[in-house]
Amino acid sequence: MLTMARESTIQLADVLELLRPGSFVRLHDHPEDLPPFQLIQCRGGRCWIRQQSWGNLLHLEVAHRKLTSAA
Repeated sequence: MLTMARESTIQLADVLELLRPGSFVRLHDHPEDLPPFQLIQCRGGRCWIRQQSWGNLLHLEVAHRKLTSAA
């Protein structure tokens, strides 16, 4: 019974959206005039993203919870 009570207290905010490498994502505070970022990979709650115009050597590391799918 105690286990069921603990499971019911999981909040929706704890669930992360599944983001696949190669997909396009936006930051939660993403400006409208900035194109979406391309997702390189996610590991351990961190994601690496880049703009296509930046090339393959330049990227940003952000928290997974700050990203959402662009589609």
